Amino acid sequence: MTSPTSDALLGPADIRELAAALGVRPTKQRGQNFVIDANTVRRIVRTAGVRPDDVVVEVGPGLGSLTLALLEAADRVTAVEIDDVLAAALPATVAARMPERADRFALVHRDAMHVTELPGPAPTALVANLPYNVAVPVLLHMLDTFPGIERTLVMVQAEVADRLAAAPGSKVYGVPSVKANWYAEVKRAGAIGRNVFWPAPNVDSGLVSLVRRTEPIRTTASKKEVFAVVDAAFAQRRKTLRAALAGWAGSAAAAEAALVAAGVSPQARGESLTVEEFARIAEAAPTRETAPAARNEESGK
Repeated sequence: MTSPTSDALLGPADIRELAAALGVRPTKQRGQNFVIDANTVRRIVRTAGVRPDDVVVEVGPGLGSLTLALLEAADRVTAVEIDDVLAAALPATVAARMPERADRFALVHRDAMHVTELPGPAPTALVANLPYNVAVPVLLHMLDTFPGIERTLVMVQAEVADRLAAAPGSKVYGVPSVKANWYAEVKRAGAIGRNVFWPAPNVDSGLVSLVRRTEPIRTTASKKEVFAVVDAAFAQRRKTLRAALAGWAGSAAAAEAALVAAGVSPQARGESLTVEEFARIAEAAPTRETAPAARNEESGK
């Protein structure tokens, strides 16, 4: 396909002009910080490894900075936007700045947390500048709902990026780290400065890459059962797993029995466990009926 010229992308003056015309003032409530640097959005697309045959879903496109850069590289782009004004304006922006690709763009005006289907072919990639206040739940929801998403690159608050990409034993390893690892191999993919946004946020941002696991976690436990163990383990982070899982198991003694059966020390803490170990604990739950040994049928749900 022919690559559009760089004039199609939005710069600082374009962003402010669009915002003024729409009467848009970025709100903290929705975590709106618009990217105003064309080099940054091209870097995001490049780091995401977007291919000409990719169907990309973007969450929170805002005024369209990243959307246009994605349209340069992908086969199709579907943007999910909750804001009424921004959702209404984005198709016109795409048509005006990249008319030759406008038929490859679709807009879904909904809260991403409630999106269960998308128009056109199934998405193969997720690339987004996620609002800080909903980044983790939106990311997990999209990965769960659209199993065809093979590659993800999200820009999030640096602290959130660190948590998502943390390894067992890290001080910031926690619920987001484990749940993201259920779906994908996760790693930090770069840092983003504050000056590429309007308005400039009070925190730094980071890029996180997630590559879908080719083989699901091997377990007879469901995602729901595994995540219940994860939530319980980190709800009382400083306690040993024997104590932290007492409520989940019914008693500390029952928790200890499940941990021993799973090959995990009752004196360990949640931040030291891999997602596979959490899955083994879920399999050993005292209230769980014995399931046939088989690969988890709910790994993507």
